[in-house]
Amino acid sequence: MVDVAGIVLTDAERERLRHPLVGGVILFARNFTSRAALQTLTAEIHAARSEPLLIAVDHEGGRVQRFRRDGFTSLPAMRTLGEQWMHDPMGAMRRATEIGYVLASELRACGVDFSFAPVLDLDYGGSTVIGDRSFHADPRVVAMLARALAQGLALAGMGACGKHFPGHGFVHADSHLAIPVDERPLAEILEHDAAPYQWLGDAVLPAVMPAHVIYPKVDRHPAGFSRKWIKTILRGKLAYDGVVFSDDLSMEGASVAGDMLARAKAALAAGCDMVLVCNRPDLADDLLTRLMHTPDPASTARIRRLMPVTAAPDWATLQALPRFRAARRAARAEG
Repeated sequence: MVDVAGIVLTDAERERLRHPLVGGVILFARNFTSRAALQTLTAEIHAARSEPLLIAVDHEGGRVQRFRRDGFTSLPAMRTLGEQWMHDPMGAMRRATEIGYVLASELRACGVDFSFAPVLDLDYGGSTVIGDRSFHADPRVVAMLARALAQGLALAGMGACGKHFPGHGFVHADSHLAIPVDERPLAEILEHDAAPYQWLGDAVLPAVMPAHVIYPKVDRHPAGFSRKWIKTILRGKLAYDGVVFSDDLSMEGASVAGDMLARAKAALAAGCDMVLVCNRPDLADDLLTRLMHTPDPASTARIRRLMPVTAAPDWATLQALPRFRAARRAARAEG
């Protein structure tokens, strides 16, 4: 999965998207100036080749919401749902579903297929990079609210992605800037942080993103480069059969694996189905030139299952739907 620089594809980007190892595009705030421009860009990406490209974005709500203007609903941080749960659990679940439905409906109306949401990390209170992106400190609450949000995404024809497996909430360091280390034993991590993944499974979470965190009592490699975490624990012990995305290989937390080629090879060998290279088109091009990789047919099938199978209403039609209007009011309401 690669990115693009602006709101119109360049010739170099079109050529990159036609490379047989490219399977998706991730968008950022820089790719959004208006809904019309976003719709034009996504249509151009989808038309770049016959093999479908998955268009994704980090669009969680709160401070991680790439598209905010020109009619997009301002979605709350997930912590607000956890706070509402404490006095109104059923209301919090209902609102989570409405938020998921609004989030996915608006993205799909603009040609975006997938969002990397929700965050399943527990709120231990010390992580600045996770913070209010987390639903709650209790894994049971996280699982219930994530299930409700995923239901809303599914109602709009979009899958969910749980992140960051097995859990990024305990460590203070930001893996964008550092290499976080979590010294806890496996049993403790599985009992708490990884529990939502075990309870929800791939039927609710068709995709998972591992953390760029090292858990030295389990493996010396960060989870996203660890066969033990992905193949033995996630695929084996937790019986997970959805897509495993690497986190961005350009992040500092991925640097322990070596250069970009070494990072991609390590992530794929560990069991990732798709690797992300963001904000470094030069490194993406170098990787595509040097990576000798034959995609696993099982990985290709999993990724294709993330592509929407139903047509989405256009923006004007969506805004007129009573169901959408009610969901948007609920999503905006205070918990």
